[in-house]
Amino acid sequence: MSGKKIMTRKNLPELYILRHGQTEWNAVGRMQGHLDSPLTNLGQEQARTQLRILKAQNLPADTTFHCSPLGRARQTAALALAGLTKRPCFDDRLKEISVGKFEGLTMYDLDTCWPEIMRASSPYSWHYRAPGGERFVDFRARIKDWLDEQTTTAVVVTHGMTSGVLRGLALGLDVDGIAKLPGGQGVIYHIKDGAQHRLDAQSIKT
Repeated sequence: MSGKKIMTRKNLPELYILRHGQTEWNAVGRMQGHLDSPLTNLGQEQARTQLRILKAQNLPADTTFHCSPLGRARQTAALALAGLTKRPCFDDRLKEISVGKFEGLTMYDLDTCWPEIMRASSPYSWHYRAPGGERFVDFRARIKDWLDEQTTTAVVVTHGMTSGVLRGLALGLDVDGIAKLPGGQGVIYHIKDGAQHRLDAQSIKT
């Protein structure tokens, strides 16, 4: 996790990046990683908002649709991509980061049992230091592998950490820059010409 800038390939296609809607574990602050929990009612409405945002975009006819295979992303895609595609391409490379022994635990659990990890200088570096979890270099590599294959406008339903690294790769950011990127559910991040644009319900033209 050095401060070296991550170089990206030229002529990157447009990306529309969606995080899944709020889940039951999100609502109580429980780590998910490769574990899962269903969307809350709010999470379902956030996914419907994402559909309205996407419908307001002028998506090219050759747009491709991609999704993490984890349940919360699938549930979001069923709502956020309804009528736009019959079936997105499910890809393991778009899964959330595995946080090993942290999965299923709360922040209180982590602060109590692994205080030395949680005191890390970066507010997000603990994700990459979880016992038995995925390390940044491997996490970044699988996401970059997916990104390098894209040749046309792509809509992606994924997760919070995955979205951050994917956007960071597209924007040429290092790990510290990635940690500073905004998140959020019920919004879409549009990457075009090396810039990021946040699309939300207020951005829909009426």
